Amino acid sequence: MKTVSIDEIKRNLAGYLERVKTGETLVILEDGDPVAEIKPIVQHGEALRPYALCAGEFQVPEDCDAPLPDDIIDQFEDR
Repeated sequence: MKTVSIDEIKRNLAGYLERVKTGETLVILEDGDPVAEIKPIVQHGEALRPYALCAGEFQVPEDCDAPLPDDIIDQFEDR
């Protein structure tokens, strides 16, 4: 996903719309904060993504929401 400032979009709207037409999603930033997303639309006749493609492929462990061990938290927090 590409981020683009409002000023960049204003300077080259046609160019960015061409990128969206090829399948790219753009996130529009205002003062560094995301405010909008431009993405291609699904055309009529295109197949929608099937529901539950991975059903039964894996099981969520009972402790999936348990706190992480301290050593892993330290790695995330760069300690």
